[in-house]
Amino acid sequence: MDVNKMTVSVNKAINTQEVAVKEKHARTCILGTHHEKGAQTFWSVVNRLPLSSNAMLCWKFCHVFHKLLRDGHPNVLKDSLRYKNELSDMSRMWGHLSEGYGQLCSIYLKLLRTRMEYHTKNPRFPGNLQMSDRQLDEAGESDVNNFFQLTVEMFDYLECELNLFQTVFNSLDMSRSVSVTTAGQCRLAPLIQVILDCSHLYDYTVKLLFKLHSCLPADTLQGHRDRFMEQFTKLKDLFQRSSNLQYFKRLIQIPQLPENPPNFLRASALSEHISPVVVIPAEVSSPDSEPVLEKDDLMDMDASQQSLFDNKFDDIFGSSLSSDPFNFNNQNGVNKDEKDHLIERLYREISVLTGQLDSMKAESQRAMLQLKGRVSELEAELAEQQHLGRQATDDCEFLRTELDELKRQREDTEKAQRSLTEIERKAQANEQRYSKLKEKYSELVQNHADLLRKNAEVTKQVSVARQAQVDLEREKKELEDSFARVSEQAQRKTQEQQDVLENLKHELATSRQELQVLHSSLETSAQSEAKWLTQIAELEKEQGSLTTAAAQREEEFSALRDQLESTQIKLASAQESMCQQMKDQRKKLLAGTRKAAEREIQEALSQLEEPALISCAGSTDHLLSKVKAVSSCLEQLEKNHSQYLACPEDISELLHSMTLLAHLTSDTIIQGSATSLRAPSEPADSLTEACRQYGRETLAFLSSLEEDEAMKKADSTAMRNFLSKIKAIGEELLPRGLDIKQEELGDLVDKEMAATSAAIEAATTRIEEILSKSRAGDTGVKLEVNERILGSCTSLMQAIKVLVVASKDLQKEIVESGRGTASPKEFYAKNSRWTEGLISASKAVGWGATIMVDAADLVVQGKGKFEELMVCSHEIAASTAQLVAASKVKANKGSVNLTQLQQASRGVNQATAAVVASTISGKSQIEETDSMDFSSMTLTQIKRQEMDSQVRVLELENDLQKERQKLGELRKKHYELAGVAEGWEEGTEASPATVQEAVPEKE
Repeated sequence: MDVNKMTVSVNKAINTQEVAVKEKHARTCILGTHHEKGAQTFWSVVNRLPLSSNAMLCWKFCHVFHKLLRDGHPNVLKDSLRYKNELSDMSRMWGHLSEGYGQLCSIYLKLLRTRMEYHTKNPRFPGNLQMSDRQLDEAGESDVNNFFQLTVEMFDYLECELNLFQTVFNSLDMSRSVSVTTAGQCRLAPLIQVILDCSHLYDYTVKLLFKLHSCLPADTLQGHRDRFMEQFTKLKDLFQRSSNLQYFKRLIQIPQLPENPPNFLRASALSEHISPVVVIPAEVSSPDSEPVLEKDDLMDMDASQQSLFDNKFDDIFGSSLSSDPFNFNNQNGVNKDEKDHLIERLYREISVLTGQLDSMKAESQRAMLQLKGRVSELEAELAEQQHLGRQATDDCEFLRTELDELKRQREDTEKAQRSLTEIERKAQANEQRYSKLKEKYSELVQNHADLLRKNAEVTKQVSVARQAQVDLEREKKELEDSFARVSEQAQRKTQEQQDVLENLKHELATSRQELQVLHSSLETSAQSEAKWLTQIAELEKEQGSLTTAAAQREEEFSALRDQLESTQIKLASAQESMCQQMKDQRKKLLAGTRKAAEREIQEALSQLEEPALISCAGSTDHLLSKVKAVSSCLEQLEKNHSQYLACPEDISELLHSMTLLAHLTSDTIIQGSATSLRAPSEPADSLTEACRQYGRETLAFLSSLEEDEAMKKADSTAMRNFLSKIKAIGEELLPRGLDIKQEELGDLVDKEMAATSAAIEAATTRIEEILSKSRAGDTGVKLEVNERILGSCTSLMQAIKVLVVASKDLQKEIVESGRGTASPKEFYAKNSRWTEGLISASKAVGWGATIMVDAADLVVQGKGKFEELMVCSHEIAASTAQLVAASKVKANKGSVNLTQLQQASRGVNQATAAVVASTISGKSQIEETDSMDFSSMTLTQIKRQEMDSQVRVLELENDLQKERQKLGELRKKHYELAGVAEGWEEGTEASPATVQEAVPEKE
């Protein structure tokens, strides 16, 4: 099939029209998967469709994908597993919509994900769920635990199917004939696949529950029975409601469940269970080929059919009115002539024939269903016989392999015999040279052992060959009996079902041919059996010769044993002296390593006593990493210490662990002292003291490794306690910004940027509301001042909005260019300092926008101060400058998004200056209108007011000086905290000076 044709069919099947998917397009997609043996083309087309923005496209995609999973190529499931997470995300997204197709798409996507997971976990189940009872037993592998778990998974599977079934019915208006409208058919069409799935799942669930009740107590399965009862009630109701819809009546025959559920506590009830069978009539045309009739069309059609029936009746039996217009008795029905009696009799016969026709149709339908079931059973039996034939072929191949292995072993035996001859020649030469006696003796011992093993292997092979012969004869007899039974049964069934099962004759003939081929292969294997017996006789003969040679070697072995004993005595004395030397050398190595480790730790402790020698402050993170490394090293040292006590010869690992512990302990002490320099005084003193005590305990532990008796009592508990204390102090010194889990940083950046955008939008809306209130209640100069201030505030908000958008684009470019093959979340977690800087800056921008709107509202109401509004403007400008600096620190210098961000930053600065200017101008304009009138005051009063003003000026100047000092201290503390939380000390973020320079200030 052409790929372009399948692409066109997928696009035609998945469109935005609210009509059911046409069957011909879906069928083309299914055939396409079988042609290309997968679903690559389908997914390449679907990935270009906007499924997340169009609910109708998503609904039709689910319908087509469901069909492909049921009837498409088995590789459709494998090709679709990579998109499972995308389907889950799309399901959660559509779940937020409560109207239209939103909830339907969400539930359908969840069903498809559940279906994919089920078939991935249970690959024995085909996509259409059609299995025989034997295949169902094989799926559980005859293990009650597997059957128990399989039942639970089927319950979950069926629950998703029923949820979609119920949701579709709840979304329809059942008071109208929805099944004959295009919108109704669009929603009902996927339920055909659901009905097919539910019928199989219900059948398998019943059979598995009966099987579980035969193996487990009834109390254990109470939860299974309760869940089955709930699903049985729902499925029965949905099947009943579906069978009443006109749309399903002409497309599918829906089975009806029994009135009462099966009684699983009675084992014989299984024989009463009837598997529900869903029938899709082959002669019924697909729904896309029939036009949809509206209500008026149906009424017109009924009227025309009634008129046609009346005319046909009059043509056959004549007019119901008499041809004589004056025969009033006949018209009034007073006398009945022969024609009337004939009509009544025909009516009765028609009713009787109609009843007989209905009963014959029902009987033929039942017979057809029974025959189809019988056909399925025969097909299963035929498949089983074919499986037995293939198994016999595999057994023959295995026997051939065994024969080849015997030949190879025979060649190995010949090689061993030749090697034995060579050994005898060397043994005669070695008798003249006593110095090489031990080497030759060892070689003879080894060869003797090889010969014994060869002898045992040959004996074992003879036994295996004989057993294989017996098994072959038994399998041959079983296959002949099976062949006879199959032939007899096939002939009997062929005679009984000859008229109905003509099409099975060809398959049975093929099966007989395969069995004949198998029989011929068995005869061939019987012929090869004689060859095996000959070879076995030869192997037994060779075994006798090998036994004789082994006896000769045993005599030589006894002669050489006495000479070996004297050599072993000399060797033992040499080994004893060597062991003593090795023991002394191990003690020297252990003592030297211990002294070197103690010197290194003492040097670190001396530096701890002189903190001035440490040139720079340390990092708490580095200290914690060193503590973690020391803990791991300490565990390894204890393990090596135990191994040394058990085996003193193995000392290398212990020496390595002691050296590594000394290095890591020295680094930890030095790093702890460096970290204490930047910590507050109290935790710094505690950290220094903990490092000192830990060093002393380490020295004590190392000194205990000097003597053997003390080494057995060496304990590292005190070292671990002080190491835990160092770790606890270090965790307390971690900045608060690091409390966030690194895997949550990526999500937190997106949330904070979204919250910032929302805060700016809310601020803009609120400014417009304040302006509307001012225009309604203020006039004159006040209205003019308010409009100018609020207008500048609106312009500032618009400039900040542009800056936030530019910052997002730049951040996206930074993440895409720097993350490589990692995900965005992993990139944010890797650059956690930079990420926390972005989060802090985003929070500051949103907070500044909210505070500025509050200040503007108070100024417009006359309750606030103009200075507060100017301060808020400076603050929000500083926050946006911090966001700019944090965004561009990792950007490329030639980036277009960086240029746009810098332009947006200049726009914010200009808008901030405009707010300050309009505020100052408005303040001056308001103060001019409120100028003081001193015309009515006396000289004394004016002098008094002048003195009061001077006093007030001095007080304000003093307060101004204090506030400036307070502001400086607050800024200093703010930058210290922000630097620790956002990683300014690493040199990767914007410094406070950079942010301060970017803030426009106007004195």
